[in-house]
Amino acid sequence: MTLIAPYDPDNIFARILRGEIPSVKVWEDDHVLAFMDVFPQSEGHVLVVSKTSTARTLLDIEPDVLARLIAATQRTARAVCKALDPEGFQIMQFNGEAGGQTVFHLHFHIIPRWADRPMKGHGHAPMADAETLRALAGRIAAALD
Repeated sequence: MTLIAPYDPDNIFARILRGEIPSVKVWEDDHVLAFMDVFPQSEGHVLVVSKTSTARTLLDIEPDVLARLIAATQRTARAVCKALDPEGFQIMQFNGEAGGQTVFHLHFHIIPRWADRPMKGHGHAPMADAETLRALAGRIAAALD
């Protein structure tokens, strides 16, 4: 896919937002959904998506929606750090297939990091156990400010 293409309303995140596919939610409001990545690159890997925008990439998103989305990413990252006490974390956001994007609904990855734990590759990690994800989501949600 190129950077310029129409939004696909049947992408997996759009289907999650419509409730057609289950997700393990960390938190949500009227504008944002934060949920566990089912193919986590690290323990506690969370995705943050807009519930109101159909932007595919950073180039498409409305500035006010982006501001809300990045604030939600920061809030969620704080909770991830408080709940899991990683030694560091990464915020990732991919644009276009050549840029590593695999789901064409703008989203941010929050990936906790520890020096002694290798990170799995983007799009190459095995599927996580749903109960493990629910437990992690509960810990992160409890740490939200």
